[in-house]
Amino acid sequence: QVQLVESGGGSVQSGGSLRLSCIASNYPYSTYSMAWFRQTPGKKREGVAALHTTGATSYRASVKDRFTVSQDRAKKTLYLQMHDLKPEDTAMYYCAATQDGGRSFPGLIIDYYTYWGQGTQVTVSS
Repeated sequence: QVQLVESGGGSVQSGGSLRLSCIASNYPYSTYSMAWFRQTPGKKREGVAALHTTGATSYRASVKDRFTVSQDRAKKTLYLQMHDLKPEDTAMYYCAATQDGGRSFPGLIIDYYTYWGQGTQVTVSS
């Protein structure tokens, strides 16, 4: 059973920083693409940043110059470093994974992702 556990969320003021972590277990981590999505009540879940097994990345336009996705394969951990946070970044952030299986990079296409964590809340106040 694939498990993804997020942590690192919290409340910060506008302009602040947070680093989210997602610890993966029970699957061959190196063969899976990983991504961060976020969701606010009443809205669809949206892609934030994704990391392919090749190291390729994809970012949502509104976060591209502020967020960085990275990983530590030895620790099977995905990170999302967030700087210059804005109130509109307030959301529940979810970690997701999908097995590559030779496919091209799924990027931020939500339907490609099979496994999901429970989420960690990020709240940014103005």
